Amino acid sequence: MNKKEITYEPDNNLKKGYLSLLREIAVEIKENRWLTYQLFKRDFFATYKQSFFGIFWAFIVPFVSLGTFLLLNASGIFSAGNIKVPYPIYALLGISFWNLFSTTIISGADALIKTGEMLTKINFSRKSLVFASLGTAIISFLLQLIMVIFLFAHFKMMPKPAVLFVPLIIIPIIALGAGFGLVLSIINAVTRDIGKILPMLVTFLMFLTPVLYEKPKLGILTQVTKYNPLYYFISAVRDLTFNGFLSEPKGFYISCLFSIAVFLFTLLTFHLTETRIAERI
Repeated sequence: MNKKEITYEPDNNLKKGYLSLLREIAVEIKENRWLTYQLFKRDFFATYKQSFFGIFWAFIVPFVSLGTFLLLNASGIFSAGNIKVPYPIYALLGISFWNLFSTTIISGADALIKTGEMLTKINFSRKSLVFASLGTAIISFLLQLIMVIFLFAHFKMMPKPAVLFVPLIIIPIIALGAGFGLVLSIINAVTRDIGKILPMLVTFLMFLTPVLYEKPKLGILTQVTKYNPLYYFISAVRDLTFNGFLSEPKGFYISCLFSIAVFLFTLLTFHLTETRIAERI
């Protein structure tokens, strides 16, 4: 009598093919959009709950950073370089887009551990937690853009018409931040050290990126900047806003492709491992 062989394979395995997995992810995201929205509302109100300043923290933090560097620049301790536009606009524009990336990656990395017992007791798409965390980062970013608009009005400046293309740069910035956030959320769920180290690493990376100063022309930082995709994104924002064209289009397009590749790779990685996350927490 012939025995029927049964082979057990892990779910979400790569034998389905990458395109099939991506379609599966797209369907899952669509089906869980209501849950994602509810999680976003929970995170948004929790961020400013029992806070005296509430949502105004979105304005206070970048203004403190801006004020600090204005003071350092005026005292000669720090040199922003040959900035041809009012420094407050230059700096705040860079800070706004940098904070979009930093808030995306940090909130994404913390998304899983903030759910507590919900993660182990309820079966749902864990991707919804990470994507919901993007909402708070985007809201904070939009509020900071309002400050930038006020500064343009204060200094009686008009951005170039090419500024209409700036919103497109938001896509690769979020893709890069969310991509790293997805994989770091898994690592952070297993070892909480990531959650403590990440804010320091992001701050250190900001100082290595020409966010508050002009790109140096000489030195080791010049070489580091050449391979920093975040530099090209922030530089592109300023180029389109102040000059009307991209000064380094090749680096910008390569950085965009890199961001999309990181996002897709980490999204697939998260999808293949999310069913095991609850077991390791």
